Amino acid sequence: MKYYSYIKKLLLVISPILLYSCSEKDYEIPEGNTSLHNDCIKRSIGPNIIGNNIEFVYAMSLGPEQGKIELAQVEASIAGSENTYLENRSFHTNLSGEDVPIEIGKPSVNDGNTTYVEFTKDTCAASLRYYYYIPEEARGKEVSFKFSAKASTGEEVNYKLGPYKISKLDMKLDIELTDGNNCYFSVADMKSYSETEAIQNPGKIDLIYLYRPLSGVNFNHVLISPSNSDYRQDFNVPSELTNQSMLWKVYGVRDKHLARLEFGVYVDDVDFEKMGFDNAPDYAMDLKAEYGVWIETADKKYRAYIYINKVNETNKTMTVSIKRYTMN
Repeated sequence: MKYYSYIKKLLLVISPILLYSCSEKDYEIPEGNTSLHNDCIKRSIGPNIIGNNIEFVYAMSLGPEQGKIELAQVEASIAGSENTYLENRSFHTNLSGEDVPIEIGKPSVNDGNTTYVEFTKDTCAASLRYYYYIPEEARGKEVSFKFSAKASTGEEVNYKLGPYKISKLDMKLDIELTDGNNCYFSVADMKSYSETEAIQNPGKIDLIYLYRPLSGVNFNHVLISPSNSDYRQDFNVPSELTNQSMLWKVYGVRDKHLARLEFGVYVDDVDFEKMGFDNAPDYAMDLKAEYGVWIETADKKYRAYIYINKVNETNKTMTVSIKRYTMN
């Protein structure tokens, strides 16, 4: 066949070229970089919220015959809170996929905007984790980081990351509401109140939690504005409580900060800025675990996302977590 004959001739032409190419020069492993060098990655994802941390991994290495690393440090453009630290342990991953720590220096020291670790082990390579705990001073601002290392050879290297936007959000986890007891909820304070406490703080009460398993109606677990008189059922709202909050009930917004589930969903500042509450109702009925409620307070000062972590029909309780955004 002509096709077979063509392939045969082509192979006869190519084969000598391949043989010549392979025998021209034996492969050699490239030489590694023996001078001090570094790299860095940001590990944490999602909004950078006050009180939470931003996590980085800072790696540095030097040729083993050259010398050893003596110091690693991070300088933040805004000093982190007192919990900020740089690991004094270097991590590597074993064959089982587990992180294995090896102590390489003294515990880190915070000095103003700088966090540093002095090495005590004779090592030419390390991978250190840095946890920057976001302070109140950074709210709504941007923060940058300069990572650096020094070696016994006199060499110094640095690596810059950022800037990173710090969210205006506030967050609180696992707030329990109980029907007939701590059933009054304040977005401003991000906490539940008893009736006595609610009457003392009427302007702060934005929601009331009820549980009513009504026949033929999907009522069950409910969040309702104090001003709503249509869906109170047998619950008597103190006359001092008059706020009307606007709510949107949603499902599927499993914010990872609030839910702590595997879903990579995050509610961020921009979500609150773009959210509209025109024609929103002032109640949300038949709430279940993993549902959520967007809310705008009566004074329009706050918008929030309330995530339903769990509900309990026997105890008539609802556990929620909240992200709150200040509009002005």
